[in-house]
Amino acid sequence: MKRIYFDNAATTPLDPAVLDAMLPYMTEKFGNPSAIYSYGRESKLGIENARKSVARILNAHPGEIFFTSGGTESSNTAITAAIRDLGCRHIITSAIEHHATLHTVEQLHSSQGIQLSEVNLLPNGHVDLEHLRQLLAGSAKRCLVTLMHANNEIGNLLDLHAVGNLCKEFDAIFHSDTVQTVGHYPFDLRNTPVHFINGAGHKFHGPKGVGILYINENVKIKPYIQGGAQERNMRAGTENLYGIVGFAKALELATEHYEEHSRYINDLRLYMAAQLQQHIPGVAFNGDLYGRSLYTVLNASFPKSEKSEMLLFNLDINGICASGGSACTSGADAGSHVIRALSSDPNRVSVRFSFSRDNTKEEVDAVVEKLKELV
Repeated sequence: MKRIYFDNAATTPLDPAVLDAMLPYMTEKFGNPSAIYSYGRESKLGIENARKSVARILNAHPGEIFFTSGGTESSNTAITAAIRDLGCRHIITSAIEHHATLHTVEQLHSSQGIQLSEVNLLPNGHVDLEHLRQLLAGSAKRCLVTLMHANNEIGNLLDLHAVGNLCKEFDAIFHSDTVQTVGHYPFDLRNTPVHFINGAGHKFHGPKGVGILYINENVKIKPYIQGGAQERNMRAGTENLYGIVGFAKALELATEHYEEHSRYINDLRLYMAAQLQQHIPGVAFNGDLYGRSLYTVLNASFPKSEKSEMLLFNLDINGICASGGSACTSGADAGSHVIRALSSDPNRVSVRFSFSRDNTKEEVDAVVEKLKELV
């Protein structure tokens, strides 16, 4: 059976050109980057060249880019440091953040008594910026605002500049989880009012287990992981050498082909939305599909029936990979916290389809045909 993979917001296949860039660092260039002899210097050079490349693409200073194990570690580091090192005693977030953010802020709230507020969401899932202003203006303590740039389940995009300027006005620290957008959109960090952002290589055809944390040069924090002096004393542990090289190569390729790939993927997403509307009675879409929305994600909502209750399971049996929400909770049966926050209608079943440049209209047609049977 030919499988159809429509879960690219969870992870993407490794680009062969990225693997080619990584292979020398898996074989002959194997030295520990902390070593002073030639093998070590060679490895260190690979890391620093990767850092420069990432910084250039994001328009940041190389000293602001730190390599981590991925988006989760980066979010944990930024949020914890804002409380521990930057004097924040009030966290403002939303109910639809990734669990890497939600679980971290809940833990800080319960263990340290940090004040925790949730900003209201508009009916289309966007953050209510007026309510955010009220929360910031009404806080007697320094705030950390942690809001994701693009929601991984419904695709809604946050206006980074609007939120960043609000934070600046009220002397708040701003962390944005940009895991779904680094590698998918151009960034200009020198001209974006944000203190921390994060990225993960496997979201844009790079390797798993490697990410970045951008720390604005005006922010001084302590390490989250203690040990050696790696990453300029900011992140202990022997560097994931070939992962870092792969991250930089994947980001270079994604940036080079951004215009062409983003247009192609968005056309595919809108084509699928149109086909579903044409062929599936009662279909609806979660999030701001035709507005400010991530071009890779389509979250479709179907009327609940005996057939559709087992929809993901039946799609899988038919070789179609999609998700009921974030892949990070795919083993849980509690359903999506994002969909719950947006809708209290228990009579709908939601499926996230997410696309890459490798998908085709023929695959969309095959999935829609199968959905006609299953829904």
